[in-house]
Amino acid sequence: MTSDPQWLTREEIRAWLTLAGLVESLPTVLSAQLKQDAGINNFDYMVLSCISDTPHQTVHMSDLAAFVGGSISRLSHTLTKMENRGWVRRRPDTDNGRFTEVALTQEGKDVVAQAAPGHVREVRRVMIDVLGHSQTLQLGTLLDQVLAAVNPDVQRVFDERFPDVDLHAYDG
Repeated sequence: MTSDPQWLTREEIRAWLTLAGLVESLPTVLSAQLKQDAGINNFDYMVLSCISDTPHQTVHMSDLAAFVGGSISRLSHTLTKMENRGWVRRRPDTDNGRFTEVALTQEGKDVVAQAAPGHVREVRRVMIDVLGHSQTLQLGTLLDQVLAAVNPDVQRVFDERFPDVDLHAYDG
């Protein structure tokens, strides 16, 4: 027999709905700015910027999928579109052919360079400037704990990408 769930309190409901509302609203806000400035959406920017931030602007497709939190199917569709635009190239990994590498082209680098300044301004406007540095780091700590429960693969990729950043140092 299944026990009744531990129902949420009104405060927990409000907190949960706030997070859910943010999760739904934020990509729309970021995509609107990116479309205006660079003609791309937030998911496209996440893909391109992830590749851009790696050594040699090349990343394994599986790590890229984890980083952007998208399915391999969605990522593959996006990469096909980007390949057709000349922004990325896919190729087998020279060291291990079981992996596919995604490399940023010069055209892709140009798109990131065009989109990045406005994106950073928008991220600052909607989060950093609202919370301030200290609360932003505290929020990162809290969200990292939730991410570990929701998608540990994404958290692993973030930890690998930012080995020098310990969000849990900002618990207090």
